[in-house]
Amino acid sequence: MGLCASAPKSRTNPERNQFQNHQKSNLFSYNQTNPPSTNSPQKFSGQVPPQTTTSPGGGGAGGGGATPSFSEFSFADLKTATNNFSTDLIVSESGEKAPNLVYKGRLKNRRWIAVKKFNKLAWPDPKQFAEEAWGVGKLRHKRLANLIGYCCDGEERLLVAEYMPNDTLAKHLFHWENQTIEWAMRIRVAQYISDALNYCSTEGREVYHDLNAYRVLFDEEGDPRLSCFGFMRNSRDGKSYSTNLAYTPPEYLKHGRVTPESVVYSFGTVLLDLLSGKHIPPSHALDMIRGKNIILLMDSHLEGNFSTDEATIVVDLASKCLQYEPKDRPTIKDLVATLGPLQNKCDVPSHVMLGISKQEEAPLTPQRPLSPLGEACSRKDLTAIHQILVMTHYRDDEGTGTNELSFQEWTQQMRDMLEARKRGDQAFRDKDFKAAIDFYSQFIDVGTMISPTVYARRSLCYLLCDQPDAALRDAMQAQIVYADWPTAFYMQSVALGKLDMHQDALDMLNEASGLEQKRHKGERRGS
Repeated sequence: MGLCASAPKSRTNPERNQFQNHQKSNLFSYNQTNPPSTNSPQKFSGQVPPQTTTSPGGGGAGGGGATPSFSEFSFADLKTATNNFSTDLIVSESGEKAPNLVYKGRLKNRRWIAVKKFNKLAWPDPKQFAEEAWGVGKLRHKRLANLIGYCCDGEERLLVAEYMPNDTLAKHLFHWENQTIEWAMRIRVAQYISDALNYCSTEGREVYHDLNAYRVLFDEEGDPRLSCFGFMRNSRDGKSYSTNLAYTPPEYLKHGRVTPESVVYSFGTVLLDLLSGKHIPPSHALDMIRGKNIILLMDSHLEGNFSTDEATIVVDLASKCLQYEPKDRPTIKDLVATLGPLQNKCDVPSHVMLGISKQEEAPLTPQRPLSPLGEACSRKDLTAIHQILVMTHYRDDEGTGTNELSFQEWTQQMRDMLEARKRGDQAFRDKDFKAAIDFYSQFIDVGTMISPTVYARRSLCYLLCDQPDAALRDAMQAQIVYADWPTAFYMQSVALGKLDMHQDALDMLNEASGLEQKRHKGERRGS
């Protein structure tokens, strides 16, 4: 995998080059202090958004919608997304000193991100950094704050992850303001993090660096997730632990190596945090456990509202995790097996147990009167949208410059491509949407002609086949081909709505309506 390689240029169509030549990343970032105006169409910088994935076991991603696939970002775009790495946007609470800092940022597609910026000397070899990042980027799970990209631009080394908006476990345990974490939620945290570690272990990522309460984050639903940043070292040859030596696995102090057993030891320290509500050195906690002073170990803010039997099991598990000899500690699978049966209140959402409010999305309220297509899109009425697109046919492709072909291009391949589009149109009219996707894909993949209408039609087909991520991708590609086409914006609005990104859907709906209004004024002046 080349670090800066672009896709090869097409010899036949410069407009295809515009979006094929930059498929490294989703670089739609903007300066937070100067967001795009809603009075003018949002211009994507010729970039095709990466494919998205769904986390194993279900669940979406923090920041709205499904998790984007791993990709490379440019430093300029991450700089813009974080408002030039503003100190106001530093969100790291790990206690690590600069320059390894984590920033909150926002891409132009409105997705919030967390950006970890490394010391410029931390990873001198860009290939080594990229390979390590790609390895972590393959992980996808609903219990992880997943890594969605990296930047290896000159001397800059950065990681990009899903942003988790509801703080860290450390904040909720040690610095809470309204209420402490109730017992059932503490068990849920332990269970979810053990699930995340177990998944990563099965994927060949058994080593996690410096697991602690700052590495456990809460997403928009209040569900705990494990930060993916811990799967990468702070530098090529740097330390794997930044916490106080009292919390560091003894074998790491002796040999400087992190093993799967070291991760279990660190998990034991997190269990102590959950039990006590304080950061207690393991040696002190073990003395309390040996003296059977379990009640003294428990967080007084729980006010006795916990199951003594469950607490005894968790204390025993923590004690086993903190054994001096690595071979005496349980495995990750043992952690999952022990914590699973303790789960209760499974029907109570995490945000309720945390005592945080879940943001409700405002209903779509367009700024202007809508056309029939706009009305159908605001209602997400896919049947009505289909009828309108069938009636419109390819009228809006006129003037896009995608249908002008030289005599030499009328080859058998060309005839096959046009036949594929014809069959796609027939399947589209007949509502055989899976077949339409196949035929339109054959037409698109040849690349000699680029039709925004085909992208819009395939986008609708994807929506009707319950694939909103692919639908959004096609709608954005239609916009790249035809920058001011209202239909491209309307289709993005529907796809964003299906992804539960309601404010973004409303923005697109308003932009489409504005473009339509502008077009109609131009037509009246022209007549």
